[in-house]
Amino acid sequence: MEPHIGIGDAMSGVEWESVVRVVYPTQDIDQVWPLYALDWTQPMLSEALLDPRVDMQQLDLGGLNQSSFQRLVRRGLTGGKASGATNASFTFVDRECIQVNAGARTSLCTYFNAFPAGYWRRWTNVDIVRFAAEVRGEGRILLYRSNGRGLFFPAGVIAVSGADEWQSVSAEIPMTDLMDGGFFWFDVEAARNGSGVEVRAAEWQAPVARRTTKTKTTLSIAIATFNRAPYCLNQLKAISKAAALRERLDTIYCTDQGADHVCDQPDFNAVAEELGSQLTYLQQRNLGGSGGFSRGMYETVEAGTSSYCLLLDDDAISEPEAILRAVQFADYAFKPVLVGGGMLHLDNRTMLYTQGERFDWQRMWMKPSLELGYNHDFAAEPLRDASERHQRIDEDFNGWWMCLIPVKALKTIGLSLPVFIKFDDIEYGMRAKKAGFPTVGLPGVAVWHQAWHSKDPSRTWEEYFFVRNRWIAALLMQPNRPFKRMMFESMYGDAVLGMRFIYSAMRLRHEALRDILRGPQYIVDSFPTRLGEIRELRASFPDAQGKSSFEDFPEAEREYVSARRHPRSKKFQAKNAMKAAASSFFSREDASGAERPDVAIPAQDSYWWTWLANGHVRSALVTSPDGNSVSWLKRNDPLFRRSMLECYRLVKRILRDWKRLSAEYRAYDLPSLETWDKIFAVDKKH
Repeated sequence: MEPHIGIGDAMSGVEWESVVRVVYPTQDIDQVWPLYALDWTQPMLSEALLDPRVDMQQLDLGGLNQSSFQRLVRRGLTGGKASGATNASFTFVDRECIQVNAGARTSLCTYFNAFPAGYWRRWTNVDIVRFAAEVRGEGRILLYRSNGRGLFFPAGVIAVSGADEWQSVSAEIPMTDLMDGGFFWFDVEAARNGSGVEVRAAEWQAPVARRTTKTKTTLSIAIATFNRAPYCLNQLKAISKAAALRERLDTIYCTDQGADHVCDQPDFNAVAEELGSQLTYLQQRNLGGSGGFSRGMYETVEAGTSSYCLLLDDDAISEPEAILRAVQFADYAFKPVLVGGGMLHLDNRTMLYTQGERFDWQRMWMKPSLELGYNHDFAAEPLRDASERHQRIDEDFNGWWMCLIPVKALKTIGLSLPVFIKFDDIEYGMRAKKAGFPTVGLPGVAVWHQAWHSKDPSRTWEEYFFVRNRWIAALLMQPNRPFKRMMFESMYGDAVLGMRFIYSAMRLRHEALRDILRGPQYIVDSFPTRLGEIRELRASFPDAQGKSSFEDFPEAEREYVSARRHPRSKKFQAKNAMKAAASSFFSREDASGAERPDVAIPAQDSYWWTWLANGHVRSALVTSPDGNSVSWLKRNDPLFRRSMLECYRLVKRILRDWKRLSAEYRAYDLPSLETWDKIFAVDKKH
């Protein structure tokens, strides 16, 4: 079926509605433009893209001489063309309009503006989409499509003529060859002898008849905040200015759990007045992310007016259009789905942390879907050049930096686990999938969120919640058998911490295991108070006592050796790690009274192999991941040995009692509305 192309016309009798509007940035343009538009370049296809069998053979690096290796590196870095995104061909006029310079060509094959056709083909009944826009100038609109392999195909050409008058243009493209993925997009080419081409109000439309929901749907937004008042207020401001989104919005449940209240910010009253009834501001005790988001979900269900509840982090910078896209996609999905948003780095705005994650049942840990890895930079490798990003990426769950949940799912499977923070989003996604509500991570739907490289849970109280909630999730999701690997994972995790002298984290991990054995009633009863107790316990360990300056400590005796600059094979590392762990286990060395640290290790190198690379380390100054403090970590081998034995004892007990514990936790129904009603009862009185 050939695409239907016309100016100002449409297929007879078909009613269309916009499902993805093409938008452009109006703030921080210099940091984000590669996500919206970029200069066109000639695509060059690799041999592996044309013949996937090439990638099934191992590369014989050992057989390369120096000249061959250098040639291979050069080809890999350049790909035979200029790398990265450039923006010399266009100017963003406003939120909905782009101007392309005379003689230039601009491509909209970008993360935010390419239509994710493969996802619409997989999850909806839409069999044709319509591109529509208003144009003026002299040039052409060139329509393209790709498939799941990342191969490009022309999909139509629209001539643009008329330098002064705006014209409406449209083209219909059938949804074929998309089962494994693929995108639709358009390029704009301006004639050399004209004044350029302007395109505004561009959008991708779907037939209304294909929409699954036959009545107008609305959403509520749940934002949980804790002492991030300025960030949260900016989030509210961004939503207040998004007119199209507000047409679908019932209310924002802003749950403030901190002491620095959002309502005390200078601009809050103006924003609250602008939003009116579309803002419901709540205050409650600090119940963490699970308690804050669950309050918004709970209120959404209780109000009974919304079709969806969108969870949105307080410190994220949102692209409001992405929220609207999530709702439109959910309206067309042939069954209720959770629509997940990608996470773009807040400090590197063109880098996508992940588009989808799977859950490794043996390790009880997450991994990127299709082994695509984390942290893809669309400035260095735009969507047009990243063929692997054109395949559809399925996932098991989505992080709660942004996730749209149907109210039907909330009523069916309940809310979050009452676990404060960590693993609540993973467990919910897995629980929803099992109940028939899959998660779809939709390209073009994303927020900017703080990246993880400035965090290390093992150096904070968060380690307790990571371990405890990971085991609770395992008990809930796998009732009949424990995982043999869980013993290894636990012992390995403790050993790694011990080799880094982070004994506070080892103790918190054991507290987590003890609390699991206490049962689900204890988890609920201790929910509001456990954080304070855990923080107090951690503070008693030397590794948790950070100071603001190196001058607060004696100078290190020697310069550290970076393991990154002296790489070793995994076999070598594993062999030496086992030797070091065994040596510490049987040693009686205690450096608690050390007068001077051996080395000073930066946070980026604070891994167990760095300790091994620096010989026998008795104590070390180690900076925090956020760069705000430094701690003096000291060896205590007797404590290491006792901790390892305690870990083994606790894990063995849990594995032995697995079926009984699993039955108890499943019978309690932790995420039910009734459980949360009891938890919120205290807060609703105030």
